[in-house]
Amino acid sequence: MTKKKNDLILLKIEDMGDGGEGIGKYEGFTFFVKGAVIGDTVEARIMKLKKSYGYARLMKVVEPSEYRREPGCVHAGRCGGCQLQAMDYEAQLAYKAKKIQERLIRIGGLARTPVPEIMGMEDPWRYRNKAQFPVGTDRDGNVVAGFYAPHSHTIIPCTDCRLGAEENQAVLERVLAHMRTCHISPYDETACRGLVRHVLIRKGFATGEIMVCLILNGRKLPAAEALSASLREIPGMTGIMINVNTENTNVIMGSELIPLWGRGYITDRIGDISYQISPLSFYQVNPAQTKKLYETALEYADLKGNETVWDLYCGIGTISLFLARSAGQVYGVEVVPEAIDDARENARINGIQNAEFFVGKAEDVLPRKYEEDGIRADVIVVDPPRKGCDPAALETMVKMQPERIVYISCDSATLARDLKYLCGEGYEVRKVKGCDMFGWTVHVETCVLLSQLSAKQHIEVDLSMDELDLTDAEKKATY
Repeated sequence: MTKKKNDLILLKIEDMGDGGEGIGKYEGFTFFVKGAVIGDTVEARIMKLKKSYGYARLMKVVEPSEYRREPGCVHAGRCGGCQLQAMDYEAQLAYKAKKIQERLIRIGGLARTPVPEIMGMEDPWRYRNKAQFPVGTDRDGNVVAGFYAPHSHTIIPCTDCRLGAEENQAVLERVLAHMRTCHISPYDETACRGLVRHVLIRKGFATGEIMVCLILNGRKLPAAEALSASLREIPGMTGIMINVNTENTNVIMGSELIPLWGRGYITDRIGDISYQISPLSFYQVNPAQTKKLYETALEYADLKGNETVWDLYCGIGTISLFLARSAGQVYGVEVVPEAIDDARENARINGIQNAEFFVGKAEDVLPRKYEEDGIRADVIVVDPPRKGCDPAALETMVKMQPERIVYISCDSATLARDLKYLCGEGYEVRKVKGCDMFGWTVHVETCVLLSQLSAKQHIEVDLSMDELDLTDAEKKATY
């Protein structure tokens, strides 16, 4: 290539990468440009060159794309939270559908996967019911809270993220004011000194209840009663807690909780099911979209009333209880003990008696209950963390031979990997639907229905391979 580092180039952005970067070509080189939108013509400065691709910095939009929009947040581009603020919302949904489809084909080898439908939001702002704000200092030594800049732990000060609840700003401003008044230092990751690490805020959108949890490098907060009294003035405040994390780690939460005031949980509803949510519990951050996602999972499960259902990685029982009203028996598995405590309590407060919950890793509990206790499954629902399902859990799922598997995923790459295994063990992808839980970001949830292949279908799949324009190696990878 004739160009070198720091040279300016003109690029037509023809695609977008997994991280939301614009992709364009110059003299056969592929360049990734953060902040560029598909359809843009941009002037960019070359920052790094590899063998066949490089990275360039957006300098000027020469001709804006029809999909470009004015970002709705003054911190867009600096904050690491939203990657797609300059992109029209409908175009974001199309980008996410394509992302799911391409990963299922490229990683999963699923050449005949149905084109995903994406369930979008009516209003993609103020949708997050949970926010975790790191606390630190700016260059002048002032105490700040906000979000990390991309690929760093530099805090971009922001007390009012437009994705979060409006009450977050009042909480953060009172916490920061208290720290300044009482000379309370934020935690310094480099020196491993200081007290306040993060502020966690949760809101029940259906109930209006708010919880504040201060993550401390210690067990006591100076003048805690004064801060508690200030925070209680915010409408909806239900509980104020300390979470103790004295470890030198990037993990945000510790295991010890100390109540300062009020309850140790908030309540919320998805549909007509009520949930208690504690600071350590996993709960989907977008309740309106969660309802759509779980209704899709229930539709895919196709329950008639007498099925045995396993819900792996069940958290506080959100999906389990959603399914239990239509099933014979539901078993939930989750590794976090506090979440299982919440799941059992959630079953009790909703009067659901056909849901049983087990503490442990899915890859340990499922084989034991199947092989030792003979508990089978008609339907298995999985909603694993970003890393996907453990191989041992997948192997046991196949041994149990459920008629249907409903796989909910927050990472379409690990989803595609796991689907490739399941489709190689007698299952077929029947339906795929995406759910935009995280508007303005590159992330997307996916719900997939798999069903068992009959012997006749196995033969039909083998015969249909000849209809596809695939090499022998591609055929082997696909099925």
